[in-house]
Amino acid sequence: MTVRQPTHTPYDGSSKLFAIGLKPLDFDRWIEVDGFLLPHLTEKQRLYAEIPEKVFVEEDGTSDAQREVLDLLSAHLEAAHPGTHHRSGVNVEPIGFEGTIDRLPPALREAPLAKASLLVQEDLILMRRDERGWRLAAGSLCFPSSWSLREKFGKPLQEIHEPVPGFGPGTRPAELINRMFDGLQGQAVERFNWSIQADDRLYHPLSNVERIDRATNRPSRFPDGDVNAHAFIRVERQTLRKLPASRDILFTIRIHLDPLKVLEAHPDRATLAASFAEQLLALDQQQLDYKGLTADRDRLVAFLDGIAGSA
Repeated sequence: MTVRQPTHTPYDGSSKLFAIGLKPLDFDRWIEVDGFLLPHLTEKQRLYAEIPEKVFVEEDGTSDAQREVLDLLSAHLEAAHPGTHHRSGVNVEPIGFEGTIDRLPPALREAPLAKASLLVQEDLILMRRDERGWRLAAGSLCFPSSWSLREKFGKPLQEIHEPVPGFGPGTRPAELINRMFDGLQGQAVERFNWSIQADDRLYHPLSNVERIDRATNRPSRFPDGDVNAHAFIRVERQTLRKLPASRDILFTIRIHLDPLKVLEAHPDRATLAASFAEQLLALDQQQLDYKGLTADRDRLVAFLDGIAGSA
């Protein structure tokens, strides 16, 4: 049996945690499509049906920018991914997932960003500039990585990042991010983030209250101690591009989930596992608490050391 290898391995040292790390991105690589397209869209459909208020938000006055996102995505998918997307009348649709508009709850059927979100595996966040900086003006976030869309809605970047160690209001990274957003013009950029979770859920929210409780009590995610059975690597591939007409910024987030044990079969397992362990060991207490890794860092490092030593 062939073991599926991770699509992205930012834990190899190429993308450090708690670093901005933006890199230029060719537009033909803007959106990623793989064999999980239909399952991911089905999960988005389920979340829209069950908890639409938790996974979609929009300000008044963002409809034109949302439509711009839908048009850009449709054109890109038709050109770059003809094997998975095709035109049906005036719309571009995923093959095997036609009729996306009819799958939306009535309250969201007029929201172009919600329609766009059912074309791709990415979550879609629309950022708009005002006197406070770049704020979250609309978003489809079906696969959050330990944050709450409703809590961040309407807030500027420095407040969105306030819980992140070293990125809160008044910090140099917060100022740099705002300047990068301001300076983004015709190009697209990407960055990677990663974390560890104890299951394979795509929908993985966390409120500020829950985050504080986790950082205070520092519970183990693996109470039975079995990292091999329960640990998953969660990789976020994030892209940014400024929309040509509205001048808003579209922030996309694509989630990749792989069992940590998949590294055992990777041809570069020794290098990957050693770098992964090194990055975990480099995290300070505040960073460990933010990531929810305080109780489990040592056992994760021991597991990774075992993979590196077996190569």
